[in-house]
Order: sequence, then structure tokens, then C-alpha cells
Amino acid sequence: MAVLSYRSRSEVIEQLQADTFDLVIIGGGITGAGLAVQAAASGMKTALLEMQDFSEGTSSRSTKLVHGGLRYLKQFDVEVVSETVQERAVVQGIAPHIPKPDPMLLPLYDEPGASFSQLELKVAMDLYDRLAGVEETDFANKLLSREEVIERQPNLAKENLIGGGFYLDYRNNDARLVIENIKQAHEDGAAVLSRAKVTGFEYDNQQRIQSVIVKDMLNQESFKVKSQLVINATGPWSDTIRALDTEVESTPQMRPTKGVHLVVDSKKLPVNSPIYFDSGEGDKRMVFVLPRETKTYFGTTDTDYDGDLKHPQVSLHDVEYLLEIVNRRFPEAKITIDDIEASWAGLRPLISGNSGSDYNGGHNGALSDESFDELALLFTEYNEGRVPRVEVEKGIRDANRNNAESGNDPSAISRGSDLSVSETGLLTLAGGKITDYRKMAEGAMKVIIDTLNKKTDKEFTLIDSKAYQVSGGHFDKTRVDESIQEFAKLYEEAGLNSEEADYLANLYGSNAERVLQYLDQAKEYADKLSLPVKDAISLLYAIHEEANLTSEDFFLRRTNYMLFRSDEMHSLVEPVQAIITEELGLSSEESERQAQELEESMSEHALKDLK
Repeated sequence: MAVLSYRSRSEVIEQLQADTFDLVIIGGGITGAGLAVQAAASGMKTALLEMQDFSEGTSSRSTKLVHGGLRYLKQFDVEVVSETVQERAVVQGIAPHIPKPDPMLLPLYDEPGASFSQLELKVAMDLYDRLAGVEETDFANKLLSREEVIERQPNLAKENLIGGGFYLDYRNNDARLVIENIKQAHEDGAAVLSRAKVTGFEYDNQQRIQSVIVKDMLNQESFKVKSQLVINATGPWSDTIRALDTEVESTPQMRPTKGVHLVVDSKKLPVNSPIYFDSGEGDKRMVFVLPRETKTYFGTTDTDYDGDLKHPQVSLHDVEYLLEIVNRRFPEAKITIDDIEASWAGLRPLISGNSGSDYNGGHNGALSDESFDELALLFTEYNEGRVPRVEVEKGIRDANRNNAESGNDPSAISRGSDLSVSETGLLTLAGGKITDYRKMAEGAMKVIIDTLNKKTDKEFTLIDSKAYQVSGGHFDKTRVDESIQEFAKLYEEAGLNSEEADYLANLYGSNAERVLQYLDQAKEYADKLSLPVKDAISLLYAIHEEANLTSEDFFLRRTNYMLFRSDEMHSLVEPVQAIITEELGLSSEESERQAQELEESMSEHALKDLK
């Protein structure tokens, strides 16, 4: 099988043209990547096509959490939170080198529009811990007094602060999660191709889709890929792909919203843990402030979006909104636009009729004060052993029913995914969030397998995707820290220092030995071009085994340099482009074009035009 490199691109295209596939997946974000893993592991002849770099469209632009959904417990959407925290644990198990526990502080302020009172927060956190199975562990929640919140985070605003909570959440590396799924699918036999745009379909004499028409975005040439089934997993582009299905009429179903995040140096805004708080604007939004490496980033906005899906941008209004909130909560920070080192904007692929996103926006479906007080009393009585669990469950059902009857169905907020099938056989898997990607894929795979087993003489069986680890994650999920230390030791024994070894071990997990195959060549480049060995080896691995084509691919999606190490990045720009040019045999014109694109991307992420 060809390696996952642009050196083998022509071989992949030949394979795509020559074979008839069981399943073609359109979209190389987290949804498509999750589908590809399960399809390829189930023995399907699988193809995945992505019009940009893998994860470039949406899945590299999230808040970078595997979020547990504590907010949903304000409306007692227990089923959704239960599914979310269970699925979070599954994702941590199948990619144990990526999601990491990172408990979150939630300060409470006595102000209009507050999401939680102290009682509400305690009830929500206790239920959250029970659903997540962490009640008797080091990750169990803590209800904090005002003084304890200040002790944990002294630079928080003191005015109207009444207390807070501390509960389990997980940080994530979204683009790495995508590429590790893509690599696993590739290792299991899937033909995966980025920068390949689906532009149309061909039909058989029953008006069923029999092939997709693809444009190679590098040379603008088109080709066809035959397939028994096609699934559209393009997130915000779902309606665009459905519109290409010309044999049926489709009604737009997506309602994308834009989220924005801004990055400053941690010296400007030091935080000791992730923090999640009400905006204070009375708009029912909550904002994250999160430490990452030597930086602090914060967001998110949540505004309806009808612009260019490929290129959402941070506006001055976005910046002013977030700075107003963060400076209010951290009055000593006095952050200005000139302090922003990096930023990103991304789209959430919401489905029309959904009242809000993962985190914020829209009507939050909150229960009435009366309903909440009744449920809080039930939980108190249950914890004291005075009422049985069945009474609590009945109370939750009744409250949700009353809420739905009032037009505030909480399930419309949090259950955000949808699987549909057109008359031509095109499947569309839309909506959802990163935490749910595996479960969404599993649901779609049940339909796909049933359809293919009836349509062909093959017999496919669904894999146990809860236990199917992805590339880099093939180690004991109960020994994450110890395993990462063992991988780091391999790098140290090869001559890297401890800091470099830790960086690579956390980035690549169980792929350490594969990464180290490039060490000798990396040392040569490091000496010749004056860059650290860890960056040279990381780049070589990305080029030859992670379909890295451009400097932007490397700095923004194979690593987080452009977002969280921008001050280190400048000295790497020229040597990285030189290595890419040499390893992929780029023309001087193509190399210069990539360098120019990187410069434009760096400028945009640093908000130079707004500044």
C-alpha cells in the first residue's frame, strides 16, 4: 500500500479511478475520518475525498476540548450529558495520546442572566460526576466558596463573585485527532485523498448514484470514482453537496454559526486551569479561557454565518466582544487587540431547527425556576435516601415534557446530528460535535452495512469501534502517563533532550518508532538549515506519513505552532519550506506560492489587518 504522502498521490488517484468502491466518503474532517476508520476496519473498500487539507474546513477550528456538556444539566437533559461523558471516555480510550483530563473552574457571579446559582451548579456537578463515573476519584467535583475561587485564580474579578465549582473536562488537539483517524483508515486499506473536490455525481438507469466526479485541486483535472454507496460528511458544506445531487430536490438544512478564539501570551493573562464563565452580557453565552503551552486563549463567540464557508474570518466586532468580556472578568489584564498573537475562526455545522450549538447561542432551553427548584429538592431528598431514584427520573421526564410543550425542547439544542438518505441513495451525515464523532459514525455505519449487505453479495460486520484504537493510540488507555513516558524514553535514548522527547511523545503516541525512522535525515537537515531536530523529524514524518503538502499544513494542522508557538515559528519558516520543497520535489514557483500563502495565513491569524 502506498504511503500517506504526496509522493504517492498519482498512485492513489490511479486506484480511485480503477476500482469500484463499497463506500465513498465526501469530507475529511472528523466526521468523515471517523466513518473511514469504521468502514475500512469493517472490510469495506473505502475511499475518502477532501477538497482541502484534512481537517482544514472546520475540525481544526474548534475550542479544542472534548467537552462534557455540563451546561445541558441546567435544563436536566440527562440523557444527552450521559451520552456525552460516556463518549468522551470512549474517545480518550481510542486516542489516549490526544484527549487529556484538564479540570475546569466555573466561577459564579451574582448578576442578571447567570447560568447557574450555587445550588444549581452543585446539583448539576453531582449529577455530572455520577454520569461520568468519577464520583469517588481525584476528578470528583468541588463546590468552592468565594475565597476558594480567589485562591485558585487570584486575578479573577472579585465584584459580585459568590463562589464557583471545579469539575472534570478534557482538552483536545482537534486536527491531530482527525489525522490519526485518517492514518488508521489508510493503514486499514482506505484510499484517502486530500485537495480533491467532489463536483458532481453520475447516475445509473434507475437514477441512483453510481459514481462521483472529482476535481484534483492541484492540477484542475477531473476524474470519476465508482462506488456502491456515497456518504456526504462535509459539515457546513452538507447543503452544497446535496445540491449537486441534481436528480432530487433538496431543501437547505444547515444553519452554520461562527465561533472565534483569540490567543495571548500567558504572562498577559495567566490562568491556572481552564475557566468557563457567563459572558456577563445577559446573552446566555458562556466563554472559555484556557491555558495551552505558554499561551492563553479565549472564546467563543456564536453568531449566525452566511459568508464564505471556506474562509470565515475574525471581525473587529468579534474581537471587541471577547475583549470586553475577558477584561471584565480579569480587570488587571487590560488586553488590547495589539496583545493578540494569534486567532482562529471556525464554523459549527448546526442543523436548522436546532436552537443552539454545543456551547452557546440561541435559546438555551433552561427550565423555569419553579421546575428547577422542584428537581433540586428531589435530588437533595434522593442523596439523603428519602426518595427512590425512580421518583427523580420521573421528575426529570416531567420537567422535560413541560419544557418541550412550552416550545423549548432541550433535545433540539443538544442532539445536533442527522442522517438522511435521498432518493438517489446519497447519504448525508450532518451536525454533531467532535465528542460525538465516533458514535455518529457508528450510527451511520449500521445503515451503510445493512444497505450494502442487501445490495451486494458481500457480508460486512460492524466493528467494535469503542475499542478500536486509532493511529498513535495503540497502548493501554489505563496507563497513559506511563506509556507516554516510555515513548519519551525512546526519543531520549536516540539522543533528543527531555523537552523534545516529551513534545514528540505527546504528539505522536505509539508511533514513536515510526517517527524515529527519520532521525538521521532530520539531524542532517537540522545541521544544514539550523532548526531543532524535533521540528525536522516532525516535519519529515508529516511529509511522508501524514499527507503534509504545505508549510501551513505543518504549522497549523500537523502541529499548533501558528496558534500557540507563533513566537518560535518565525525562525522555522524558511527551513521548513526548504525541506518541503526538497522532499516533495516542488518547483521554485510552487515553493514561492506556498511561502506567500503561509505569510498571508500568518498575517490573518495575527489580525494584522485589524490592528
